[in-house]
Amino acid sequence: MAEESPLIGLPPIVGAQTRVLVLGSFPGVASLRASQYYGHPQNHFWKILAALWPAQALPSREDYAARCQWLLERGLGIWDVYAACEREGSLDSNICNARVNDFAALQKQLPRLAAIAHNGGESFRHAKAVRGSMALHDNDRIESLRLPSTSPANASWSFDKKLNAWRDALAPYGLV
Repeated sequence: MAEESPLIGLPPIVGAQTRVLVLGSFPGVASLRASQYYGHPQNHFWKILAALWPAQALPSREDYAARCQWLLERGLGIWDVYAACEREGSLDSNICNARVNDFAALQKQLPRLAAIAHNGGESFRHAKAVRGSMALHDNDRIESLRLPSTSPANASWSFDKKLNAWRDALAPYGLV
């Protein structure tokens, strides 16, 4: 069996105004192909955000740069727990030999960061390590939130149930 090269994740989408950082585990096959976070058409991520902010129209999926700017203007950032891994398919359960992203370095770009919202269980499994890698003086003020995964693999949660959970989690940070 030939050795596979590790998959490399996407760069963070963050800005100085980011108050909540959404962390997935690692982009799925469709997202890596498109070089876009939450690129699978059945993923609820962008649909949930559009429902949370109905007064500001979500740019089309063809204009990813505008979508990213739209997200940043509302104080939300995106990244993943893993910088690289080996995996067949898109399921988190298939991830192996993963390398965690450098959250201490990222934190320096996020002076207003108040919470890390883990999009799903695999991401949340690393919540303590992610917070622990950040500067100790800021560690107490940064909340860790566990959100239901927006992945199509999370079919046990309806769209409305996911939407309500995301709304409840982001409201205390002034994002909805």
